[in-house]
Amino acid sequence: MNVLSIQSHVAYGHVGNAAAVFPLQRLGIEVWPVHTVQFSNHTGYGEWTGRVFDGQAVEEVVQGIADRGVLGSCDAVLSGYLGSADIGHAVVGTVARVRAASPGAVYACDPVIGDVGRGVFVRPGIAEFMRDVAVPAADVVTPNHFELDLLSGRTTRTLPEVEEAVAAVQALGPGVVLTTSLITDDTPDDAVDLLASEGGRHFRVRTPRLGLSVNGAGDAIAALFLAHWLDTRSADVALGRAAASVFGLLQRTENAGSREILLVAAQDEFVSPTRTFTVEEV
Repeated sequence: MNVLSIQSHVAYGHVGNAAAVFPLQRLGIEVWPVHTVQFSNHTGYGEWTGRVFDGQAVEEVVQGIADRGVLGSCDAVLSGYLGSADIGHAVVGTVARVRAASPGAVYACDPVIGDVGRGVFVRPGIAEFMRDVAVPAADVVTPNHFELDLLSGRTTRTLPEVEEAVAAVQALGPGVVLTTSLITDDTPDDAVDLLASEGGRHFRVRTPRLGLSVNGAGDAIAALFLAHWLDTRSADVALGRAAASVFGLLQRTENAGSREILLVAAQDEFVSPTRTFTVEEV
C-alpha cells in the first residue's frame, strides 16, 4: 500500500510526519511524505528554527509525484496539523487529484484544532476550515474529545451524547470516526477511552491513564488507525490494534522518562504490542 502523508516535520523528536511515517513504514506501507513545515523541533520547547511552507510549495511537490505517474497507485492521503487555510486548500486539492487518478483512495484527516485545557490552539480560520472543508472531504477522521465537540457544535459528557456528536460529524461526510482522549461520565479516573464509529456501530477501548504528557501521540495513532483500517476495513479491529500499539509506545516512553515518544526504540509495539485490550461494542 502507498500513503501520501501531508504534515509538519521536525528534525529532532517525533510530531507530524516525524511521528506518522515510521510506524506506517514499520507496518510495511510505502509512505510519500510531503512536509508543510520543516522545524528543528516541536514548538512545545518554546523555541525552534526552520520555516513554514505555503500551499504552493505543497502543490509543487505533489505535482512532482504526479509527474512520476504514480498517483494511480496511491491508496490514501493522510493529513494532520494545518498551519494555514492555504495549506488546507492544497491538501484538499491533492485529495481530489489522488481520487481522480485512484478512485478507491481514501482521505484520512486528523482535524487538529485544540484540546481540553488548552482550548483552540490553531490559527484563526483553521477550525472553520476543518469543519466546513476538510472534514466533509474525508473518509476517516480522528478528532480528540475536544475536537469532536467543536466539530459537532455540542458539549458531550455521556456516551450517548458522544455517539450523537459522532453522528453529527459523520453527517458532514466521513464514514469512520475515531475519537481519542475520550472522557465521559462513566470513564474511571485512572483510565481513558477511545471510540471508533462506523456504519451506525460504536466500539470502545479503555486503557489505563498514564502520567506523561508528550507531543506526537495523536499523530501516531491517526497513522496506525488508518493503516489497520486500510488493511481490514474494520473500525473495531483497527481500533484494537492501534490502541494497543500506542499504549505500548507511551508506556515505554513513560518508563524511560523521555520528553519525546520513543518511536524507534519501541517500534516492536507497532507490529507485536506487549499488551492488548478488549474492544467492546457500546
